[in-house]
Amino acid sequence: MRKPKAKPKLKTKRGAVKRFKLTASGKIKRHKAFKRHILTKKGPGRRRSLRKGVMVSDADVEQVKRMLLA
Repeated sequence: MRKPKAKPKLKTKRGAVKRFKLTASGKIKRHKAFKRHILTKKGPGRRRSLRKGVMVSDADVEQVKRMLLA
């Protein structure tokens, strides 16, 4: 007798894995943009604040979770 066919596994978006991290509480952390180049015209306070990671906004959480946990 044949085994019933299993559904194919959904693959995680590999680009999303590299950009987002899940915290222990289940929130999603990301890095800020605009820190790659042309930093001379950006003020030191602005550059300093760009170092810190932030949480993904509530509007985007569902979409990011779908990419990570697909």
